[in-house]
Amino acid sequence: MSAARMTVVDAMRRALVLAAERPVRGPNPRVGCVLLASGNEHDPRMVLAEGRNHGVGTPHAEAEALADAQARGVDVRGSTAVVTLEPCHHRGRTPPCSSALLDAGVSEVVYAVADPHAVAAGGGAWLADHGVRVTEGLLADEGTQVLGVWLDAVRAGRPFVTLKIATSLDGRVAAADGSSRWITGDQARMHAHEVRAQADAILVGTGTVRADDPSLTARGPEGRLADTQPLRVVVGHSPVPASARVRSADGGELVVVRSRDVREVLSVLQEREVRHVVVEGGPVVASAFLAAGAVDEVHAYVAPVLLGSGRSAVVDIGVRTIGEAVRLSTVGVRQLGEDMLVVARPVGPSREEEC
Repeated sequence: MSAARMTVVDAMRRALVLAAERPVRGPNPRVGCVLLASGNEHDPRMVLAEGRNHGVGTPHAEAEALADAQARGVDVRGSTAVVTLEPCHHRGRTPPCSSALLDAGVSEVVYAVADPHAVAAGGGAWLADHGVRVTEGLLADEGTQVLGVWLDAVRAGRPFVTLKIATSLDGRVAAADGSSRWITGDQARMHAHEVRAQADAILVGTGTVRADDPSLTARGPEGRLADTQPLRVVVGHSPVPASARVRSADGGELVVVRSRDVREVLSVLQEREVRHVVVEGGPVVASAFLAAGAVDEVHAYVAPVLLGSGRSAVVDIGVRTIGEAVRLSTVGVRQLGEDMLVVARPVGPSREEEC
């Protein structure tokens, strides 16, 4: 590493790569840091150290980079810290990175995205007040993309909600006799498991538990359990049967929330530091989240099948006229075998205040 030289922009790109190497899941943001020797902004400089956050309870990216330099006997006084997210300015599970950088003698900090977290924010301003040169917004779009749902969740003050539905071409999630396995094919189901593996929690209602008896696990190729599992969340007032697979399946912890109130459910998950929840639980639960304005992204898996009758993907979501329709903007379309995946996000004002 001692022979590597980078401009500040190159260092930010490297920091983004470091950040993206960490799994998406968890309450902590994905952050990377590169320490550069002093020099001109546009000239290549020697890379002194680098670091990234490895997950909750581990050192932050800045702290790991400083520890890396110290372990190798590298003097970082007068250096530039290039970080994907504004250095935190609070003491949580780990000390504040702002004071760690100042104490180490770093003279300049460049970061991509300001920290929106009310408790952790302010590191940039504090460092500037203490004589450190601070630049915000370098490669901000790329930084925002890497931070992903964590950024949206912190800004909203609740978990990011992905609503997953799998339907026939005519919008049915089950046939007239209630059968629904399998509307979509193997590739679509495999993709859904990949999304599960990246989420903090999977949520269904008690009705889905009784009707489909899901295990709510994330599985990889050949049906093998993913290395880490999301929380399995069941909501509603009905009891979860003792024999339900969700109780006995190998995987993440089971959380039962005795409520149908979307705000209450999300509050419980927020307290458990859930940043991303995938809602998979049937038309009633899907409709409750849509009616509450609490869906941030929809994953609609559409199979080239016509059923003509049976359960619809959603029921009453409070729409009475076409003007009240929940409008979505398509952000991606992907073919998965014979099926199509449409990824869309709601547009227009949120109706969350009405629930």
